[in-house]
Amino acid sequence: MIAIIDYGMGNLRSVSKGFEKAGVVAEITRDAPKILAADGVVLPGVGAFGRCMENIVKYGLVEPIAEAVKQNRPFLGICLGLQLLFDESEEFGPVKGLGLLPGKVVRFPNSQGLKIPQMGWNRIEKLSDAPLLKGIETGAFVYFVHSYYIVPDNGEDAATMTEYGVKFVSSVSRGKLFASQFHPEKSGKVGLKILENFGKLVKGTL
Repeated sequence: MIAIIDYGMGNLRSVSKGFEKAGVVAEITRDAPKILAADGVVLPGVGAFGRCMENIVKYGLVEPIAEAVKQNRPFLGICLGLQLLFDESEEFGPVKGLGLLPGKVVRFPNSQGLKIPQMGWNRIEKLSDAPLLKGIETGAFVYFVHSYYIVPDNGEDAATMTEYGVKFVSSVSRGKLFASQFHPEKSGKVGLKILENFGKLVKGTL
């Protein structure tokens, strides 16, 4: 079973529908034992970093998320679900994150004349052979909505880069963990391929 974590915020239905379109069965839940027993875990996210962390603590979800990552179970973080994996965010902060990957979350600089948030389609440059990027070409377009981006301490975690005034890491990969700043569920055929790949990773066929 793939568990889509419900912590009271996030684009749960669109993520669930994305998996459905990709032919992958996934269940929305905030039940800790279910998440601990899941074959794959998805952490979506939309909203403010601090509020999301408060809800994750409130619903007792820190341990099941941490265990899924530590046990190297297939794990997919989406948008804020990527940012929450890191040590801290400067959004209304600093605010402490889950600390499962070393690094921080920073805001796009105002000095670049950029529209913030970045909202729309942009390219990804592949930096690794991450399993979930199998069958996806470098330069593919995916969909973003964000004002903050990650700065990982470990460059080897970076799976893709994207440029929006500055070059930033737009996804990370470590073992069976993959997390993206972009939204696979809103990224057309490219995004569906990522969700399909995640389903295959869970089944052990990727």
